[in-house]
Amino acid sequence: MSLPVTPIASGHEGNLRDQFNAYISRLKNGEMGSLPAIGATLVLTAIFASLSLYFLSKLNFANMFVQAAELTMLSAALVFVLVLGEIDLSAGVTAGVAMASFIVLVNGGVNWVLSLVVGFIVGLAIGWVIGFFVAKIGVPSFIVSLAFFLGFQGMQLVLLGEGGVYRIEVPEILAIMNNNMPDWAGYLMIAIMAVVSLAIALWDRSRRAAAGLVNKPVAMVWIKIATIAVLGGVAVLFLNDNRSQGPIPIEGVPIVVPFTIAILFIGTFVLDRSRFGRHLYAVGGNPEAARRAGIKVAKVRILAFMICAFLAVVSGVFHSSRIGNVDGSAGHTIVLSGVAAAVVGGVSLFGGRGRLVHAAIGAVVITMIDNGLGLLGLSAGINYLVEGGVLLLAATIDALARKRSGTSLARS
Repeated sequence: MSLPVTPIASGHEGNLRDQFNAYISRLKNGEMGSLPAIGATLVLTAIFASLSLYFLSKLNFANMFVQAAELTMLSAALVFVLVLGEIDLSAGVTAGVAMASFIVLVNGGVNWVLSLVVGFIVGLAIGWVIGFFVAKIGVPSFIVSLAFFLGFQGMQLVLLGEGGVYRIEVPEILAIMNNNMPDWAGYLMIAIMAVVSLAIALWDRSRRAAAGLVNKPVAMVWIKIATIAVLGGVAVLFLNDNRSQGPIPIEGVPIVVPFTIAILFIGTFVLDRSRFGRHLYAVGGNPEAARRAGIKVAKVRILAFMICAFLAVVSGVFHSSRIGNVDGSAGHTIVLSGVAAAVVGGVSLFGGRGRLVHAAIGAVVITMIDNGLGLLGLSAGINYLVEGGVLLLAATIDALARKRSGTSLARS
């Protein structure tokens, strides 16, 4: 007579109170995730709202969504290499070269869709080359990406000419950052987000049940869906209100928002629920153990740099759409802000830990600092000083949390 099978402990079982206690335990062990960034968002909102009446206005609220999109996409791109414990300093100029290729082809009479596809292929090729040098030859990613960072600044000038600035005449590209969706489309977007989140959650539960694992309480699923519906609905309601200061109405969710959310959803699904995502975290946590487990470490690294380059080109598209042109200096400075956003959001510089939502929250923090200090009329120098201080604080918290986590593991 066989004994009944006991479900394998997953660390996520129990009721809501057990979940809360487990979360507190993780915090005590140094696994803070994006909590510091969320706290910083609330503090910055309170500070800037008290110092500037314009900060929480409808127009500025929408502007911050648009301003954050470009940085969110670049910081999300960098997550894929930071999780490996690597870095890509050339992500910004990779986007610049890709967009320079795009505009040269468009001006040469090539269809804009085909030109954009070529731009993305250029980005993927650059990512593959960087990944090859890092994974196959063994050159440190800092050195490889720094070399490309310096070299591609010259490549942009070669493609566009000295001081070359080319105006984008493609309405579809310009609309991404400058136009808004109809009022009803915003609510449809929230409904799709809720349905997709629910479907993924139920799929996860069915997979865990089939594997004999204990599921989280179903109440957590409904809390997540309710949070998306309520916060998303309030944001859409706010954005659908006319925010124009002139006779022409401006209302609706910016078109860039659903693009950004869709890419974050897909990227999160890849990281959390695909074999590649599991391998990525495994390689970032312990490359030698991953290799012994049969994971193709070099292939994972190359793919990570290719994904990083691809998403960096998306960020470049957002940038060109916002300013309406392509110039030879695009992407020279934003990569450092992208790294800062990822680290501030809770992505570990030491590898093995970090999610796209962390990068997105960090991008919101950096954007709020830039936006708020700009409204107060402070100089760019103060902006850099504050961002540098926030980055140093975030990196210190990450190092201390990692040290505390290691101490806790040693004690156990």
